[in-house]
Amino acid sequence: MNELFEMISTAIFGASDLVWGWPEQLPLIVVLLVGTGIITTFRLGWIQVRYFRHGLRVVRGEFDDPEHDGDLSHFQALTTALSATVGIGNIAGVATALHYGGPGALFWMWVTAVFGMALKYTECTLAMEYRTILPDGSAAGGPMYSIEKGLGKNWKPLAVAFALFTIVSSFGSGNAVQSFTVADQFRQDLSIPTWITGLIMASLVAAVILGGIKRIGAVTSKLVPFMAALYVGSGLVVLGFFFGEIPRTLAMIMSSAFEPAAPVGGFAGASFIFMLTWGVKRGLFSNESGQGSAPIAHAAAKTDEPIREGVVAMLGPFIDTLLICTMTGLVIMTTGVWNQKQFQRVVLNEQAAVVAINSDAGIDVGGVIEDADLAVGPHVVRAGRPSNFSLVRNHGMVDEVHLMVADDPVLLSGLRPFDGTVHFDPNNHGEMARVRLIDGQGEVLNGTLVLEGLALQNGSPLTAWAFRVGLGKVAGGQGHLLVTLAVFLFGLSTAISWSYYGDRAVLYLFGQKWTMLYRVVFCIMHFLGAIYSLELVWAFGDMALGLMTIPNLLSILMLTGVVKRWTKGYVNEGKLEPTEFPR
Repeated sequence: MNELFEMISTAIFGASDLVWGWPEQLPLIVVLLVGTGIITTFRLGWIQVRYFRHGLRVVRGEFDDPEHDGDLSHFQALTTALSATVGIGNIAGVATALHYGGPGALFWMWVTAVFGMALKYTECTLAMEYRTILPDGSAAGGPMYSIEKGLGKNWKPLAVAFALFTIVSSFGSGNAVQSFTVADQFRQDLSIPTWITGLIMASLVAAVILGGIKRIGAVTSKLVPFMAALYVGSGLVVLGFFFGEIPRTLAMIMSSAFEPAAPVGGFAGASFIFMLTWGVKRGLFSNESGQGSAPIAHAAAKTDEPIREGVVAMLGPFIDTLLICTMTGLVIMTTGVWNQKQFQRVVLNEQAAVVAINSDAGIDVGGVIEDADLAVGPHVVRAGRPSNFSLVRNHGMVDEVHLMVADDPVLLSGLRPFDGTVHFDPNNHGEMARVRLIDGQGEVLNGTLVLEGLALQNGSPLTAWAFRVGLGKVAGGQGHLLVTLAVFLFGLSTAISWSYYGDRAVLYLFGQKWTMLYRVVFCIMHFLGAIYSLELVWAFGDMALGLMTIPNLLSILMLTGVVKRWTKGYVNEGKLEPTEFPR
């Protein structure tokens, strides 16, 4: 059984490396996303600029007609899609990009958001045109329908592949990762056991998704504006306190965009490709442009004009990345915490994703540690002082490694400095390994060893620290609790929307009768994600996330010409005012 599990793990991590790690310094998926975004932008004549105002008019409801087919208003469709894109990536993803790529990574997030708007316009217009209205009057659409109907029956295997990878992604990165992050944040800040958070989260998700898309749309149309207003409003308060730092920060971002700053985070390198990759990767997968998930939500909109839903959809990357991610990045940088160290305490045990590496080791752009850099051990620790190795902590996602290297670190057993041996057993994939702890008497320890010291922060802890500093004058040092609340709301809304994506994929592959079973399993997975460190599930989900993007990008490339023709027809029919269509 162990050999079978190892074979499956090897296949999953190998596929993930193929998607995320080729070529050596510029992942395949980044090349495809950026390249397709640039091609689409120029073929459609910078649609994201010319149709921006029209998108605002549509989302305000000026063209809504309750008699049109579909389940959601334009605004509800946008908020449902945004609830899946505006999430933990806006909190942790931006911090990770700055941690590894430096200030210049934020510039490349902006660039990819601009090109991502054209991708989102194209894929969502296609989803609307090729959607299916079911016998009960509800809508079903997305890249699986666009591929099959737009490219023909011969391309159905590609559509099936997209749907399968969507289901897998909905269980992993769209579900288990969200609940784990929320539970972990609640455990750290509020000392709430992960199983309690998981049970509450799963119950809330079930209460919404078991009611179908109309209930999902009703909830997200209220939840997304509220959580975005709360988070952005608090960020603006912080930037108000640090207003004098904004010009210098913007200058640093621009100057570092092509001339990377010195290494600032962990073992991160400072090469241009390294910085570019982190900016593009975090930018595109924060707003999900080109990924193929958002079109599933937008296909449920009440409209008979695919172009109208396309212009609504392209507002998503603008809101998600150019507004919310930018605000997060500015808060982290203006408060000065982005390259500072903070006291941190981590419990090490057999369940902790921690590994020892040689002090001069490096982490590549995917966050993977080479086998040669691993300090396998055993390592003798005297009076709590480790020597010749550093410890790296991973919160579950391969590309969000948390560096737990401390200035003058101390290992404690109970309240005393640890004396004994630390064993690290790395596997063959370069991801985080488990740690075994043996004291001086040869006894195996479980959950009793603690690492203390000053360490660089990363992910949501870095953002929380920035808000604690920024809101210190008005929140009494409790500003980090705002991030905790935001993580909860963002994680909940992301899971709700991803359940719908998987639901439509199940409908496409197996029919309506299987969708309720999928929803039940989804809720169970949400609970399990909160209580287990499902690293293999996350790797599987990340692999599927990348692989579901490839069929969608192929369909965009082959059908952009069709979308261009539809767009010209929309203009020629006089459905745009001349002032909305500058040339």
